[in-house]
This record gives sequence, structure tokens and C-alpha cells, in this order.
Amino acid sequence: MKKLVCRKFSRYASPDRGFERLTEGVGVTSPVGLHRVVEPAGVLPQAAWRLDADPRVGANEVRIRVERLNLDAASFRQLSEKHGGDGEKVRAEVLEIISTRGKMQNPVTGSGGMLIGTVEEAGRRSPLGLKAGDRVATLVSLTLTPLRILDGLARWDGRSEQVPCDGYAMLFARSIAAVLPADLHPELSLAVLDVCGAPALTARVVAEHVARRQRAGDPRPVTVAVIGGAGKSGSLSLAAARRAGAGRTVGVVPVAAERDALERAGLASVVALADARDPVALSTAVTTALGAPVDVTVVCVDVRGCEHGAVLATEDGGTVIFFSMATSFAAAALGAEGLAADVTMLVGNGYVPGHAELALELLRSEPGVRGLFESRLAAD
Repeated sequence: MKKLVCRKFSRYASPDRGFERLTEGVGVTSPVGLHRVVEPAGVLPQAAWRLDADPRVGANEVRIRVERLNLDAASFRQLSEKHGGDGEKVRAEVLEIISTRGKMQNPVTGSGGMLIGTVEEAGRRSPLGLKAGDRVATLVSLTLTPLRILDGLARWDGRSEQVPCDGYAMLFARSIAAVLPADLHPELSLAVLDVCGAPALTARVVAEHVARRQRAGDPRPVTVAVIGGAGKSGSLSLAAARRAGAGRTVGVVPVAAERDALERAGLASVVALADARDPVALSTAVTTALGAPVDVTVVCVDVRGCEHGAVLATEDGGTVIFFSMATSFAAAALGAEGLAADVTMLVGNGYVPGHAELALELLRSEPGVRGLFESRLAAD
């Protein structure tokens, strides 16, 4: 079994450290990619409207030959609904976004996804420790990754989140990538690594609640609700919560088919059926399932309007973690205020130290998680 290796630039380094002039003509290189921003000037790559995807490698950059993209779930849903499920139109719009913006960033959802590919060239001063021939997954968003597609996405039918393709992408010094494990199929690894921040942060938050309760001598079990528990991030978060010491968990899903699949997976103490966009129905489903509001609520759905139900389902003093890119953080904050809810709300930023290793270990060791992932890939 090949050990997963993650490479990351130190987050404590100054964003302006290490600028230099390149002899190969790319220009000034920045560890955070400022030299790749075309417009507007003065913003970081994620906030830019357009990036320069020039394939020439700066001294601290890495060029990856791309073989597959994984579109963010919220972005793919929006595109699919916009075009009524017409895969050709979805494919055409994704191509247009990438060619226009030099990156994959849905202008409606603001989200992108991630990719896998093979390192073609690493600059002599790249701190990522990658070398030509390494097969990697980028653990940074496509919204900040310079990207160019060479094959017109000819092998993609526009009907799944995973996009086979040929092209290249550029990584900056202050990035993170994982060498793909040899024991897992690349498509499976990509699906897991796309959401690996969710279980890691869930585990951290649940462990903190467990420790706090133990210090107080409170024997009550920590309870956790995962909204969208049958999905990729949801199933991993349920498994991570249990590993971190949650006493009881509830997985909330919108339809009977997902309820049945999650019950077969055995990842939740109880599975509840509710529309997460209906705040009263959602909170009622959670409190009925476990007898009271929960200590931790994890939102893993890719639809709008789930904020108020998540807050309402959470006990005062509890924590709500939002992982969906469909989340309105203004709605979450103002909704909690309007409900006089004393809850801590966290935005899952996709990076927690050790997140990739944890997610892949859960996939390997939890048959229920692996079964849900493999069923999803088979359906796509």
C-alpha cells in the first residue's frame, strides 16, 4: 500500500516572500499566484475574474497534466438545473467558463471543484516536493487554479460531476496536493479527496464537545445531525463523528431511496426523512429522532435555504458546521440572530491538517462509506 503524501507550502510564510524575475518569460512569480491574476488587479486568484493559464512554469510553480475534474456538487447542480439536464449544454457552458476565465469557477455559485493528473514539470524552487511523473490530486479549489482544456471535454457527456479531460493546470507555491494512493482507483480517490475537509473538521468539533462534556462531568452523550448524510461529505462526516466519540447520530436525507441506502450503510444511529429547506420540518425530524436538539449539526447538502433549519435543530451552546457552497452565510447569521440561537457557526474551508489521510482511512475501514461512494460512482 502506498502511503498518501500531502505537500503544502507553509501557511505562515509571507504572501509576498520569494518574488523573483524568471528568465523563461513568465514574469514575477508569487507564492499565492498574484502573477497569474489578469483581472481585476490587486486580488488573489480565487477572487479574480480571470487568470493567466500560460503553461510555462515559474520557479516555484508546478504544471500538472490534467486527466479528470471533479466539479463541486453545488456548481454541477446549478448548471444541470439551468439547462434542464441537457448534458451537451452543460458541457458547453463548462468549456466556456474555463476558456473565458482561465479557471473553473461557476459565476452563479462561485464554486469550482478539484482535479487529478500527473506532474509534468516542477519549478526548481517549488516547495511542494512534487516531481515529474507523480500522480496527484489537487486539494485546492479549481476557483483559484489556472486551467486550460485541450480536448474540448469530448469524453464527457455533461451528466456527472466527474469530468474526464485532457489539459493542464498550474499550482502555486502556497498550495496543497496529495500523491494518489496506489491501492484505490483514481476516480474513487478523487471523489473522497474532493470532500476530505468535511470529516476532518467534523471530527475536531465533535471531539471538542466530548472533551468539554467530560471535563464538566456531564454523562450525556454528544449528539450529531448530518444534513445530507447519504452524500459524499455527509457519509464521511457521520463516520468521523462516530470515531470522534459522538454517542448518537442522525443522518437526514430528502428521499426514501437515500434513507434506505443510509440505513443499509449503518453509519447513523437513526435516519430521518426531511426536506432541509423546510426549517420546521428539518428541526422536527432531528428532535423527534433523538429526543432533543443536537449538539453538533453538519450541513452537507448542495441546495439553497438550509441555514435556518440547521440552526433550529441545534441546542444552545452547540455548533453548526456549513460545508455546502450553496450556503448563504448572511442568512445563517441573521437567521440565528432572529431565532435568539446561541450557537457557534463554522464555515468549512476545505483544509484541516491531516484531512486527506483521515478521509481515505475512513473509506478503507468503513464498509458503509465505501459502499455509498462506489454506488454513487456507478450511478454516474
